[in-house]
Amino acid sequence: MFHSLLNRLTDRLRDRVSTVVQDERGDVPGWVLITLMTAGLVVVIWALAGPALAGLFEQAIESVSGF
Repeated sequence: MFHSLLNRLTDRLRDRVSTVVQDERGDVPGWVLITLMTAGLVVVIWALAGPALAGLFEQAIESVSGF
């Protein structure tokens, strides 16, 4: 009794895992879109914050070298 129940559960689990593995090929266009959008956001943020960060860095270096 227990052995047959265990076999049925094992078979069901194997079937489900097989189905999931076959269905998970990945959404390449979606990941490409997410990657490109992230890169675009980084470029825009860097363009906006770059001069401020450069000024902040230069000010910090001048204050340290002022000793």
